[in-house]
Amino acid sequence: MKAMVFHRKGEPLTLESWPDPVPGPGEIRIKVEACAVCRTDLHVVDGDLDHPKLPLIPGHEIVGRVDLLGDGVRDLALGTRVGIPWLGHTCGCCSYCARHQENLCDAPLFTGYTRDGGFATHTIADRAYAFPLDEEANAVDLAPLLCAGLIGWRSLKKAGEAKRVGIYGFGAAAHIVTQVCLWQGREVYAFTREGDDQAQAFARSLGATWAGSSTALPPVGLDAALIFAPVGDLVPLALKAVRKGGRVVCGGIHMSDIPAMPYALLWEERELLSVANLTREDGEEFFPIARKAGVKTHWVTYPLQAANQALDDLRQGRISGAAVLVPPMGS
Repeated sequence: MKAMVFHRKGEPLTLESWPDPVPGPGEIRIKVEACAVCRTDLHVVDGDLDHPKLPLIPGHEIVGRVDLLGDGVRDLALGTRVGIPWLGHTCGCCSYCARHQENLCDAPLFTGYTRDGGFATHTIADRAYAFPLDEEANAVDLAPLLCAGLIGWRSLKKAGEAKRVGIYGFGAAAHIVTQVCLWQGREVYAFTREGDDQAQAFARSLGATWAGSSTALPPVGLDAALIFAPVGDLVPLALKAVRKGGRVVCGGIHMSDIPAMPYALLWEERELLSVANLTREDGEEFFPIARKAGVKTHWVTYPLQAANQALDDLRQGRISGAAVLVPPMGS
């Protein structure tokens, strides 16, 4: 198999040939059709997340076809299309798993971080953490749903019944959750980097009621704000933008430090929440909703060997929507 491999912080990924992986009991092997590139992949290769498995094949927004079954897997046929998300395995016995909070498991494995992921022609996954996907859809369309979509959905659930929703950082997750919000009858207010006219125009083209700089106040008080950009300075700005009793939800796995701020920004029963990982229940809820809402992902494709370029384009904010790696045909 071919894979883009991460060896150490500060070095680009390298294209390597590895032995074809063999699934163990309860596992499946997937021939990768597409793998989206997530900001979490950036956090891994840039060293923001500690202790990745090394060497590592990143990537956790994987769409592919099952091409080998491990012992004990009897409920999937060869050729079935599946999606592999960030949460790759949980222990099933810690107190969090017992409370149906598997996203907080004490001994998890994460795809593309502590187990190899999808920047490759093939990958191995735990069958219990593989989602059956639409057999007829375009694999590239589906790939961003596996993290940007799932984390966006989990973040939106944390926002409760909010009618007016602000979104800070208008990238892959934002463009998906915007479509879900509008389908649900909510209003979306998009916040971008100062002067990012392209992102603001993109938000308006999707139906956002308002789009402007992250330092600006929206024309009305928001019921909730979702922060997808990994910038701690956005937290006090978002708290200032939400009404009394409003919520601010931090949707990223990593964020720069939140600056000191006056208590008055949090007072009046505003809430500050975070989202950690995802659960299989999130996927069971979200994928049918994405189909009903007619979610259409916007993406730029890159060949597998151009993974470093895709990561840098994401790092520099040059992408509207999602970046998606496509392995060579016939691999």
